[in-house]
Amino acid sequence: MNPISFLIFAFLCICGLNSSLVAGANTIRIGEELNSSSNPLVSQGGNFTLGFFTLSNTNYSYFGIRYTNDGQARKVWVANPNTPLLDNSGVLTIDGTGVLKITSGGRTVVNISDQVGTGNVTATLDDWGNFVLKDETERTLWQSFDHPTDTLLPGMKLGLNLRTGQNWSLTSWLSNDVAASGAFTLNWEPTGESGQLVIYRRGEVYWNSGLLRNQSFDFMPGVNDDANRYHYNLSYISNNDERSFTFSAAHENLPMWILTPDGQIMDAANSRIITPVDHFCYGYQSDNGCVNSSVPDCRGKNDKFAIKSGDFRGNPSTSNDSSSLSLSDCMEMCWNNCTCVGFINNSNGTGCIIWTGNNNFQIDETGDTVSKYVLVSENSSKGSKWWIWIIIAVAISLLMLLFWCLRMRKLRIKGEEKKRREEYLHELTASDSFNISNELESEGREGHDLKIFSFASIAAATNDFSN
Repeated sequence: MNPISFLIFAFLCICGLNSSLVAGANTIRIGEELNSSSNPLVSQGGNFTLGFFTLSNTNYSYFGIRYTNDGQARKVWVANPNTPLLDNSGVLTIDGTGVLKITSGGRTVVNISDQVGTGNVTATLDDWGNFVLKDETERTLWQSFDHPTDTLLPGMKLGLNLRTGQNWSLTSWLSNDVAASGAFTLNWEPTGESGQLVIYRRGEVYWNSGLLRNQSFDFMPGVNDDANRYHYNLSYISNNDERSFTFSAAHENLPMWILTPDGQIMDAANSRIITPVDHFCYGYQSDNGCVNSSVPDCRGKNDKFAIKSGDFRGNPSTSNDSSSLSLSDCMEMCWNNCTCVGFINNSNGTGCIIWTGNNNFQIDETGDTVSKYVLVSENSSKGSKWWIWIIIAVAISLLMLLFWCLRMRKLRIKGEEKKRREEYLHELTASDSFNISNELESEGREGHDLKIFSFASIAAATNDFSN
């Protein structure tokens, strides 16, 4: 073999060896690349996988982490949620300065890390699901746990690093098919000797968990419900370095909490919502952690949106195809529009279609029609029942009052009759007006002690001559 052929052969062998290291390892090094056609990185114990992926209903390409054995392939971290690739040309690499980045066609799409490293910089996916960038001295330059997206894993933190100013919080996806930042963020806020989880919507407080005490939250009792399959150890740290919350799981079976696009917290280990919110916080209830806010005058208490299969008949509709609008934004728009009676997203979960006018919604009993969020006036239905009970109560009260009045009238009449009879009887026995014996004697005739009674006295004494 001539020298040139040998050099080419050696070069190809080195490239092949380098590629095999990337394909079969949990670590990427300076000069190595990971693309959509490469085998993904897998953590040493096989718990987590890292690589490029696409979401349903879109052609967008993202780079992220998932549980290896999650049948739903839910992503626990995404490197480029707001800068997706439009094709599969993405490449993950560590450049010569030690910066971890995603490129496409030689162009930098996003710098994942922002700190320059020296020497032999490596990025390793560990068995906690943390993607860690270190220099040759094992100093951590950057880690994905410091930059969570919509998912909290055991060991991840929510809160504030007081030394660096790093804020650990979750941000919801725009929709299940679009990983871009959505309307909600989840924060840990210390309160006295404890703290609480707080969800913000577009920067305003939307919901809070209540204080953490006795391994549970006031408004999240289901987290450690004995009936729950997975039990969590909830803990918080409060010292000079940080104020933070974290959890660990007794059973290592895909434990993760997801801040959903509609602003709820899902225990994804068993696909269970652990925030007691019925789709939305409407502003008039606070017993489930929702924060009270101003409610339009046209909306009654307990009015809400219900998911129903069917169509609006004859209702005018307007659409807004903005890719930055989430389901929550559509709800907010409809709720504040007094003529709005329902809404829906586009197929990828963004944009809004809103129906106005009279609520002419026709339910499809087969369930084949696309479901929509329909305004239902629970207040009116409950109110009608309330008024029925009021009417019944008033009617019963009036009947009782009438019965009492009739009874009292009968007793009064009976009393008057009794009194009248007694007066007549007294007249019979005591009045001289009924004894005419003296008158008879005065006429020279012998008295016979014969008493003379009036007809009225006799009638009274005999109860009108009754038997």
